[in-house]
Amino acid sequence: MLPGAPMTTVKIDIVSDIACPWCAIGYARLEKAMEELKEEMEFTIEWHAFELNPDSSGNGEPILQALSRKYGRSPEEMQENQAHMMKIAAELGLNFSKLQERHTRNTFDAHRLVKWAGEQGKQTEMKMACFDAYFGHALNISDVDVLADCVEAIGLDSDEAREVLASDRYADTVREDEARYQQAGVSAVPAYIINQKYLVSGAQEPNTLIGAFREITSES
Repeated sequence: MLPGAPMTTVKIDIVSDIACPWCAIGYARLEKAMEELKEEMEFTIEWHAFELNPDSSGNGEPILQALSRKYGRSPEEMQENQAHMMKIAAELGLNFSKLQERHTRNTFDAHRLVKWAGEQGKQTEMKMACFDAYFGHALNISDVDVLADCVEAIGLDSDEAREVLASDRYADTVREDEARYQQAGVSAVPAYIINQKYLVSGAQEPNTLIGAFREITSES
């Protein structure tokens, strides 16, 4: 890039779920790509909701049991799959130590708080706190107290967060988010929409993302 040349701006809309381990891995890889390109491009990130488990009833079920039923594979196979993700996460500096001990959870309220935190400039921080609570500590990410602790951890007002959760604030925003991206054909996460035009699916490696960003910005 020539000295004094304007920085290329790249907007990334990330469609993801807090209950999706590959979404946390994907963002850690994306961070590496953005760091590599920081002299060439200026990135803005906005998170959008997707629910892997929209059922909000019950107390969830053990994750290995749930995945085994969902994919028609043995619990042992799913355990091996999760162990593989734990290894990848550790190499990226993510805490996935309780990945196999968590239960299925509904993430609708967590998504509402991500929207709320976004209005205070801390959307990504809220998302990361939720990932850590769920994958690193197997906490119930649909529980008000757990979510309030995540809010406190990023320096926002937990009392205000509780007020949000006690109301229906941001519920329509989350539902509109989900509907918009489903209608756009997003059926699996993570999904990245680059400059509101190009779709990159899956938790791609940093070098793959770097190549995609350079190709996209050269066309625009």
